[in-house]
Amino acid sequence: MEYDEKLARFRQAHLNPFNKQRGARQHEQRAGEEAPDVASEATLPELAPGEPEFHCAERVMDLGLSEDHFSRPVGLFLASDIQQLQQAIEECKQVILELPEQSERQKDAVVRLIHLRLKLQELKDPNEDEPNIRVLLEHRFYKEKSKSVKQTCDRCNTIIWGLIQTWYTCTGCYYRCHSKCLNLVSKPCVRSKVSHQAEYELSICPEAGLDSQDYRCAECRAPISLRGVPSEARQCDYTGQYYCSHCHWNDLAVIPARVVHNWDFEPRKVSRCSLRYLALMVSRPVLRLREINPLLFNYVEELVEIRKLRQDILLMKPYFITCKEAMEARLLLQLQDRQHFVENDEMYSVQDLLDAHTGRLGSSLTETHTLFAKHIKLDCERCQAKGFVCELCREGDVLFPFDSHTSVCSDCSAVFHRGPPCAWGLTLSACHCPQGLLL
Repeated sequence: MEYDEKLARFRQAHLNPFNKQRGARQHEQRAGEEAPDVASEATLPELAPGEPEFHCAERVMDLGLSEDHFSRPVGLFLASDIQQLQQAIEECKQVILELPEQSERQKDAVVRLIHLRLKLQELKDPNEDEPNIRVLLEHRFYKEKSKSVKQTCDRCNTIIWGLIQTWYTCTGCYYRCHSKCLNLVSKPCVRSKVSHQAEYELSICPEAGLDSQDYRCAECRAPISLRGVPSEARQCDYTGQYYCSHCHWNDLAVIPARVVHNWDFEPRKVSRCSLRYLALMVSRPVLRLREINPLLFNYVEELVEIRKLRQDILLMKPYFITCKEAMEARLLLQLQDRQHFVENDEMYSVQDLLDAHTGRLGSSLTETHTLFAKHIKLDCERCQAKGFVCELCREGDVLFPFDSHTSVCSDCSAVFHRGPPCAWGLTLSACHCPQGLLL
């Protein structure tokens, strides 16, 4: 019995984390006076000899206030939405009220509460009455509703957490920014430049030197230097100018000047503004290769083949315009993504040159050419009736101007056999057009 009595006194002399009443009494002692953590042995009630060792039916687990190694740090958890942040703030406020005044733990809880409120203020969504569309510096910003996409803000160069943050995207140049950064945007929309001045810089990296920029960023005018103090100077291979790290993220893009002069498709580092401009211009047919670099056709066989296919498609176009079946089948819509192919054979876009380099454009045009020729020469009787007979030999099958073995007079559009003897007779007396007009 003496051993059992000593064991009971030992258990009562130590704090039980599951005894909520003792925890509350301990806090009252700390609030009144700096009482020791462990109550004196004289004030402990003695156990009855027949009392069980663990008679604690009303004791509730309280790991947050009794012992540090059992408790969870106040307000320290990963919040994934605004609701969890608000819940953490309420928990932290409740803990502060329960802790003794002027204690170190209460001061730490107050610091955590301040951090939680700052985080809530930073990530809190704007008011619901905020407009979905905002117009600023010719940008047309549209409020994004996607919550699962993670993007980067073009203004502050930080991550946009779509789950808990509101962000906007310009429908013209795809400029992205936080809702809180919207009023800080200083860069005009690139779409306006494309609309008013749709042309490329065709000089390869026209560098003028950092001193010509007064050692400042070409866009935001922030101080920069090649040594990286105060900010690193990064060169854009498209414009040749230098930018700061906020305006130049080392993005890679194909440079049009290097393509048309050197047939070089290696991506190089460009600024954010140049990247958006090149992305908007990639499908615009503004490159007249015969004027920019006519020797390119002598070295790139793919361009020669593509030019011949485009010329044939232009010769097929009059057949489709006057054919009812072709208009109903909408055959010309096969080239709706490259509308300039049915208008002329000289203009190219950067996307055309990219596809020509990879071989996609040649195979696509060959399939379209075969489909068009099949309709004219086999499927449609009206188009077959518009064929030609050689004006010289009057023999052979029906000729069409897009056949590979025919020649067309550029003046009267008469069609002849390309090889001898028809071509020889044409240069002598058969055609009334001036000599040298055969295509």
